[in-house]
Amino acid sequence: MTNTPTFREALRFWLKLGFISFGGPAGQIAVMQHELVDRRGWITQQPFLQALNFCMLLPGPEAQQLATYLGWKLHGLKGGLAAGILFVLPGALLLYGLAWLAAVHGDTAIVGAVFDGLKPVVVALVLHALWRIGRKTLTTWRAALLAVGAFAAVEMGIPFPLVVLIAGVIGWLTTRNDTAPPPETALPVGWGHVLRMALGYLVLLVIPLALVVVFAGKEPFLALGRFFTQAAFVTFGGAYAVLPYVADAAVNRFQWLSADQMINGLALAETTPGPLILVLQYVGFFAGWNAPGNLSPLAAATVAAAVTTYTTFLPSIALILTGAPYIERISSIRGASGALAAITSAVVGVIGTLALFFAQHVIIKDGQVDWIAVGAIIIAFVMLVRFKLGLHWVVLAGAVFGLARAGL
Repeated sequence: MTNTPTFREALRFWLKLGFISFGGPAGQIAVMQHELVDRRGWITQQPFLQALNFCMLLPGPEAQQLATYLGWKLHGLKGGLAAGILFVLPGALLLYGLAWLAAVHGDTAIVGAVFDGLKPVVVALVLHALWRIGRKTLTTWRAALLAVGAFAAVEMGIPFPLVVLIAGVIGWLTTRNDTAPPPETALPVGWGHVLRMALGYLVLLVIPLALVVVFAGKEPFLALGRFFTQAAFVTFGGAYAVLPYVADAAVNRFQWLSADQMINGLALAETTPGPLILVLQYVGFFAGWNAPGNLSPLAAATVAAAVTTYTTFLPSIALILTGAPYIERISSIRGASGALAAITSAVVGVIGTLALFFAQHVIIKDGQVDWIAVGAIIIAFVMLVRFKLGLHWVVLAGAVFGLARAGL
């Protein structure tokens, strides 16, 4: 028995969740479990768990997708849209302000020193994610082999989407006969629902991008829209998995921002509410700021950040609202869990490439090893793993370290 809230009550909760959704997906999902299942009784346990399993199978930020599904479960399409958007909006607005601060004042002594102190913390955070996910995932020789293979493949230049696809196929083929067959029940809705959602997604994608091109110009906005739409469909395993792919393209191929700016963006995204994948908005902001075209730097950065955020999260919401009526059927598909497990194993290797990418830019300065930075990385990692300090304390320590090292 559930206590169905009014739409206004749910709206207030989704807005509150957007402001307090710190701590990554585990913390965000725990908050929804406590608030919606245990405390308010708006959702029962079984649908909550089924929805969570479904979201884990999809690309994109699973906590935001879970909120979208729960909003849909409570109030249909308008509920799903409200939950999905409000989960992201507060963090997006805050990160926009921080990106502006970094762009305008990043070369001042104090801001520069803070960013320099945060960079070792970012490397430690990536290593912590690698350790945390790897410890839970690499429990068999097959999983470890997938991780090593994914690391080698990305380092050799094989595109991240292809690595994900290969890992998923391997997982599917090796486990599809291990799970129970799906129930012999008809799908609750027909293909017309899928076609309508697909058409709606295309309209919502193409028309806004076309308007941006008409009024703001073609580049970098069209390239941002294309690239981040593609990235949104391969973000299996969370933000840390897709970041090597994004960082390589943004820094080396498109040259939207520098490696140092990319590291700064991740540090800021770690300290704001909402999904970590919001770091992509920071990338978009600097793409517009550094190449404004006919616009002012701030106007171009604002449009570019909006395009990036929109095309990153639109597929996530569309996938949930398309698959929501099918959730019980999809959750029982044979081989799906095996494919997800294989992708998660591969993601461990991909996160290793991200750690290497960031570490090279933080540790090596003018061809020399910065041993103070190495020590800072080790201390931050120990703070996270051994003493389990909150992320905000580790980030604060990094900022203080940067100021102290610069003599400020």
